[in-house]
Amino acid sequence: MTDNQGLPNYSGDPQGGGGFNNPGPPPSNNLVWAILTTILCCLPFGIVAIVKANQVNTLWAQGQPAAAQEAADAAKKWSIIAAIVGVVLGILYVLLLVLGVFAASVDVNNYR
Repeated sequence: MTDNQGLPNYSGDPQGGGGFNNPGPPPSNNLVWAILTTILCCLPFGIVAIVKANQVNTLWAQGQPAAAQEAADAAKKWSIIAAIVGVVLGILYVLLLVLGVFAASVDVNNYR
C-alpha cells in the first residue's frame, strides 16, 4: 500500500513517535519520595530509590511500559524501606540517648 505520493503506508503512530503503543500516561516515578527519604531517613536505600525512579521515564520512552512499572514499584519499595529504617534508627538513637543520660545520672558511690 502506498499513499498519494507513492511512499509506503506504515501502520503505527501517525506522529512518527517510533510506533510504540503506550497505554496512557507513564507511571508515577516516586522521585520526590526517593529524594525525601534519601535526605531525611536513610542515605544508602534512598540512593537506590532515586536510581530506580530515574529509570521509569527512560523505560517508558523506550516503549517498555511493563519495565517502567516495575521500576516505579521498586522505587516506591526502596523509599518505604528507607523511611522505615530511618524511623527505626531515629527511635534507637533517642532511646540510647535517654538511657545514656539516665546512666550518667546514677551515682555509683551510693551502692557501696
